[in-house]
Amino acid sequence: MAIELKYPVLLVLLIPAFLLIYRYFKQINASNSPEKVVIGCLRAVLFFLIIFALTIPQILLPIKEELIIFLTDRSASFEDAETRVIEWLDESIQSKKANQSFAIASFADGAIVEQSLSNKQTVLDQFNGEVKNGETNLEEGIGFAASLLKQGQSGRIVLLSDGNETIGNSKEAAKLLKNQKLELDYVRFKQKFREDMAITRLDVPPTLYEGEKANIVVSIASNVEKTADLRISLNNKDILHEKVTVKEGQNEFSFSDDAFVPGMSIYKAEIAAEKDTFSENNTLYAVTNVKGTPRVLVVQGNQADPLAEILQASGLITDKLIPEKLPTTLAGFLQYQSIIFNNVPGTKVSEQQMNLIEKAVKEFGTGFVMLGGEDSFGLGGYFKTPIEKLLPVDMDIKGKKEMPSLGLVIVIDRSGSMSGNKLTLAKEAAARSVELLREKDTLGFIAFDDRPWVIVETAPLENKKEVIEKIRSVSVGGGTNIYPSLEKAYQELKDLKLQRKHIILLTDGQSAAGGDYQTLISEGKNNNITLSTVALGSDADRNLLEDLAGQGNGRFYDVTDASVIPSILSRETVMTTRTYIEDNPFYPVVQPYPEWTAIFEQGIPKMNAYIAVTAKNRAQVPLISEKKDPILAEWHYGLGTTLAFTSDMTGKWSGDWAKWANWPQFLNTLVVKSLPQYDSEPFRFTIEKENDNTVVQLKAVDGQFLPLDVSVVSQNGAVIDTNSKPTAPGEFEVSFPNKPGMYFLRVKQTSEDGQDKLFQTGFSVPYSDEYLLKATNTGLLKELASLTGGKELQTAKDAFRPLQQKPKRKEPISEQLLLASFLLLVFEILIRRLGFQPFLSLRHLRKKTTKKGEQGGLVGLKQLSMAKAKVKTRVESKREVTESKQEKMKEKPQKPPLPTAAKKRNPVPEVSAEEKEERMKRLLEAKKRKK
Repeated sequence: MAIELKYPVLLVLLIPAFLLIYRYFKQINASNSPEKVVIGCLRAVLFFLIIFALTIPQILLPIKEELIIFLTDRSASFEDAETRVIEWLDESIQSKKANQSFAIASFADGAIVEQSLSNKQTVLDQFNGEVKNGETNLEEGIGFAASLLKQGQSGRIVLLSDGNETIGNSKEAAKLLKNQKLELDYVRFKQKFREDMAITRLDVPPTLYEGEKANIVVSIASNVEKTADLRISLNNKDILHEKVTVKEGQNEFSFSDDAFVPGMSIYKAEIAAEKDTFSENNTLYAVTNVKGTPRVLVVQGNQADPLAEILQASGLITDKLIPEKLPTTLAGFLQYQSIIFNNVPGTKVSEQQMNLIEKAVKEFGTGFVMLGGEDSFGLGGYFKTPIEKLLPVDMDIKGKKEMPSLGLVIVIDRSGSMSGNKLTLAKEAAARSVELLREKDTLGFIAFDDRPWVIVETAPLENKKEVIEKIRSVSVGGGTNIYPSLEKAYQELKDLKLQRKHIILLTDGQSAAGGDYQTLISEGKNNNITLSTVALGSDADRNLLEDLAGQGNGRFYDVTDASVIPSILSRETVMTTRTYIEDNPFYPVVQPYPEWTAIFEQGIPKMNAYIAVTAKNRAQVPLISEKKDPILAEWHYGLGTTLAFTSDMTGKWSGDWAKWANWPQFLNTLVVKSLPQYDSEPFRFTIEKENDNTVVQLKAVDGQFLPLDVSVVSQNGAVIDTNSKPTAPGEFEVSFPNKPGMYFLRVKQTSEDGQDKLFQTGFSVPYSDEYLLKATNTGLLKELASLTGGKELQTAKDAFRPLQQKPKRKEPISEQLLLASFLLLVFEILIRRLGFQPFLSLRHLRKKTTKKGEQGGLVGLKQLSMAKAKVKTRVESKREVTESKQEKMKEKPQKPPLPTAAKKRNPVPEVSAEEKEERMKRLLEAKKRKK
């Protein structure tokens, strides 16, 4: 047993305490009083106890209980050893001693408990916890295992791993174990041979010119010789597919491709072989920028017009797509310098695709142009969407006082199948519709399951905020019964005196019961009520809903992507008013913008119609209508330029514009103004991996040391949080958490004269090293064990061998020392105030009692009993005498009380305090002499 002091420096207080005690003894030396000597000794002990207690002394007691934490690797590179690990654990636990407990934890990219601490000799049959096996983070695993042991507990960690660490720093974790006096042993499992092949490198020049040959280099590593299929694609189109013979070790293959597609081009290399262990390491990407003629994407609505051909004839490379074929990754949009929506309904573009376009415009300078028509702008359902955010106009319009009176009832399914994202988007869609309405418009909201629930009574809007809160409070219910809720909606609108009355029905299921829909809708039509329906998902009754919309003079929407629901409901709300279309022929007015006025020098053609929108504050409006509504508007959004033309391309709305001689020049100018302006090579960059981060090293070509504005965006459009810092003149470092995939980099640098340099490119973060087959890293495992005093376990029984470093439990004793100090202080006070006399009297009494006790035995007991009997007799006789006296007193006549004067004749003489004290002193001196 040993003692440890938490604050040993406080022992220095013993020095002044010693001086005080020394001075005290020096003063009492002359008197030579034994009482004062004892008091001095007590005070010395008291000082020592208090000062010792302040140092927080702790007694170190040995801990008998031992805890063993088995930490097993469950990463991809070690997954084939799982069965052998469980068998080894089962064998090991049979040798457990009574004072030993164990737990099992597993780790990969993260760590979890598989079996909590137990002293039973049972082990799990299989690992049930879920971990991400794409990385091996030994540092996190060791730290997690150590956290299962309380501070000061005696224990050991047994590591079952191949030691191939891909992220983290396990050596730092081992050093912490050493400080905690915890041992780390390891078990080496022989790896089974597994065939695997991996693409380790894909090189393409970062910049090419149109028509230049691109040299493509593919490196493949394999642990066996075999034949494999190698495929290389450019922007998701195959350009090469060959069978190649891959030898054991490193292999390198070279190919070439003509760069005919300007813009950002993404090469992808894939390899496939039989009995390949990991598919994750079979793909790599590379990005190059091809300089040349701008490439634009025309997204065409349902109408037929020659827009794509006109742009192609003007020298632009043009791709034409329908909205259903739009790309679903950011790379698909970044290969174009501009994107044109030609009368495209927002109900056919998912929310994710709109977000990708918004990121391409804002972060990478891609241009965007929206052209009008009956499916565009507000009529297309773009209200409150990412597309409206990037455009120079708002879909909502001024002059709502001129709109017809409107009554709208939204009927939404709230059955169990609508739980999650479906109901959330449906409620958000209804909230957008509320924002589009005027406060005097009438709105009702009904949610239904097996019966209708009126959430918002059908009445004129007075408090939009309150109505939206009610709509968003709807929760999921039970079954689906359409007819009662639809009947309720018709009843709500039936007797209202409004110019437009419309119902929107949305459901993802089939009604549990039928109803007379035909009669209901027919009566509704007589009351000027129209009906549109939305079928959401594969389980909806499409035939019924399409038939209801046809009978109700409305529109039917067949939806597979729930994210378009808000666009559908906002489109329906706008379509119901019909006042967003301005169809009185007019001559647009040209505003004084030089780049546009030159086109209209010979006059301006007549226009038939346009969609009413509202220009945003910072937008430029080169063309306006007679009502001051924008016909053409433009602005800068982030790094991109976007334009809005509110008439169409067919001539149905644009009128004489489609026959105008300058029509192709106008369209070409419209697109050219949206093209990005940036230098493609102001920086050179390299990609590295450091610990858990991907690091992009940027080097400015001109070497200028100026601040950078950097943005990194993933394939799905998510902006990545980055850390940017300068490392040398003209050199910068951009780091972000490592995660495999395609990323796109945008760099903006503003010079001292205000000129902007823009640079954009893409790069691939390769798969984790976890998917490269490697031998067991015995060197690292040995180093971790040596840092903590552990070793390699040769047998399973060794896991429960006695601990080399047995920790001790610390038991603080400060409270006990303070209690002893208090008792000593009380004792010192008693001696100082009363002296030794009370203690000597107690000692004399104790001696007399002891002498009487020595005559004990039976005689003593008899004498004691006889004495008690005598005392009892005397008490009883005294009681009898007292009682007889009291009776006699009662018989005698009472004497009258003496007068006050009589009492004062013989007064008791009073004694002063000084006399009393003097008498006491004489008595004490007399007693001492007798002794």
